[in-house]
Amino acid sequence: MVKPCWKPCVVGDEPRYRRRGVDSSGRFDGLLWYKDLGNHAYGIFSMAVIQANAMLEDQCQLESGQLSSTSKGPQGTFVGVYDGHGGTEASRYVNENLFCNLKKVASEHQSMSELVIKKAFLETEQNFLSLVKKQWLSRPQIASAGSCCLVGIICNGLLYIANVGDSRVVLGRVEGATSEVTAIQLSTEHNASIESVREELQTMHPHDPQIVVLKHKVWRVKGLIQVSRSIGDAYLKRAEFNQEPLLPRFRLPEPFLKPVLSAEPSITVRKLSRGDKFLIFASDGLWEHLSNQEAIDIVNNYPQNGIARRLVKAALEEAAKKREVRYADLKKIDRGVRRHFHDDITVVVLFLDSNVINGNSIRNFPISIRGGIPPPCNS
Repeated sequence: MVKPCWKPCVVGDEPRYRRRGVDSSGRFDGLLWYKDLGNHAYGIFSMAVIQANAMLEDQCQLESGQLSSTSKGPQGTFVGVYDGHGGTEASRYVNENLFCNLKKVASEHQSMSELVIKKAFLETEQNFLSLVKKQWLSRPQIASAGSCCLVGIICNGLLYIANVGDSRVVLGRVEGATSEVTAIQLSTEHNASIESVREELQTMHPHDPQIVVLKHKVWRVKGLIQVSRSIGDAYLKRAEFNQEPLLPRFRLPEPFLKPVLSAEPSITVRKLSRGDKFLIFASDGLWEHLSNQEAIDIVNNYPQNGIARRLVKAALEEAAKKREVRYADLKKIDRGVRRHFHDDITVVVLFLDSNVINGNSIRNFPISIRGGIPPPCNS
């Protein structure tokens, strides 16, 4: 239905979307996109995206099968959640290019590793900043577009989590002999509301007393942005973009000699075990309304089919309560205005088959799917 809107991303001689193994069968229900259930290399998955902004700034994808551009390279499952801000350009760009870059770097190294992931992030960042420079005079607003970027990769029994920004992945794990499922946060977040993030920024910018500012009861980097790491946000990384024709509200009054923000991901690696049951990847829009354990309990207590959609609904119900409106009335509010009640929300739930995780081979379920409302075909 929407595949023609996306141009193939070629890695070597391999097209980004092959006829075999491509699954773009997600469904729409108003502002909601969802894929209730599907297979991936290590189990099954569920995805959902709800739009709140006038233009959907969240993007996401799930890839299962080959993780490099050569048949001898690593295989597994890749999940990406890209929470855009200041526009859609950065999150869309990451959605279209990060996995391609990962496959290329993984092919060069013939393996998956922290180094491979960091190189893929760096290449995506550098290429996007080059795009900003190329379009600077015609589309200067692209310099203020950025994206949080949360990636999860399961390969050879290992789980790699890479994050810039404040999206989050939480593991549901059975501890000991009990049947209780405990929430374990696996991602490191980079939001200025966290004291350690503010301390890190102050250490990196010791001569800038305004590196973090409390503005309207919210901690912001330079009084502008809540996250300290992102892809994009060129106006806070290169001084050449901190000037006209960029809109005055984005320009810093004083020049800067080093980038204010970083694009280097925090990476954790975990060996998966039999007690690891499922993973919830979600943009900050979900975690504004649900705690880690609340989300884990929902996944654990309800059927797997449609579970991502159920998590979105639970978050919307909480958002409605906070604004003292009925959930049924919230659903009637259109995008744009909806942002006053909640942010775009993206959820990907990965269920893990312990027999496959601990085995020597993965299941043959090649799939490539992007969640959300696609950009116009002529964009």
